[in-house]
Amino acid sequence: MATLPNPLPKLASDPSGRSLGLQLPPGRLIDTTDQGVWHEPLLWHAERTAAPGNWSALGGSAGRAGLVPVLVDLGGSQGGPEQWDLAPARMSYPGDHDAEEVLEDFWEEWAAEDEEWPGLTDAPTLNADPDARAAQIADALAGEGPSWFEAPHLALVPARRSADVPAAIGWSGPVNHENDTARLSAVLRSWEDRFGIRVVGIGFDVLAVSVAAPPTTVAEAEAVAAEHFAFCPDNILQGSGTLEAYASGLIGEHVWSFWWD
Repeated sequence: MATLPNPLPKLASDPSGRSLGLQLPPGRLIDTTDQGVWHEPLLWHAERTAAPGNWSALGGSAGRAGLVPVLVDLGGSQGGPEQWDLAPARMSYPGDHDAEEVLEDFWEEWAAEDEEWPGLTDAPTLNADPDARAAQIADALAGEGPSWFEAPHLALVPARRSADVPAAIGWSGPVNHENDTARLSAVLRSWEDRFGIRVVGIGFDVLAVSVAAPPTTVAEAEAVAAEHFAFCPDNILQGSGTLEAYASGLIGEHVWSFWWD
């Protein structure tokens, strides 16, 4: 995929990040992929488990350095990013894909034959700061977070925007659904624009995003649920069972999580 200049190599000689305007705790640069060592680091993550406030403490310094914060889970049975079979060479560029076309393709593959793709839903009014909401959700994940996100560590990824983080690191968590994660990042870009989402957490096969403008009515939630079904069928097929049941949990919900079997 097309990339911006990567500031992470500077951390090899300047682990504190001061030359980038950062104040970082001890951490590690990750360049391990499914094909061996990548030619530059894909991400940095802190050695210690994240605590509430770590994300907010970055302020705008990460963005000014060309880096996007995210929490990575090192507590799963598959280990951390070094063991995740990251595959950056497989990824295209999110901007080369149309979000609706991607979702419609998935819908036609997974929905019943008599169910037509309903199209993208209009977004509710965005009345919250997406970055402030991301910090709030990151604090929740770093506190007494959910069982599916056991050991979050603060990480930094060189990427244009939050939605691009999965593709930028070559994340292969959804490989049984889609092996070019840039197609899913294209959808995440659309959700950024419409719902103010930010990618806040990534595990081996799980993804969590904060939501600044969640659906507020049953009709809005059911429309969003259709997009979620196309994006991650396992959320419904191995979860709530029906779009209606799934949609009921989306109303006013400020974090969306996805899991691929």
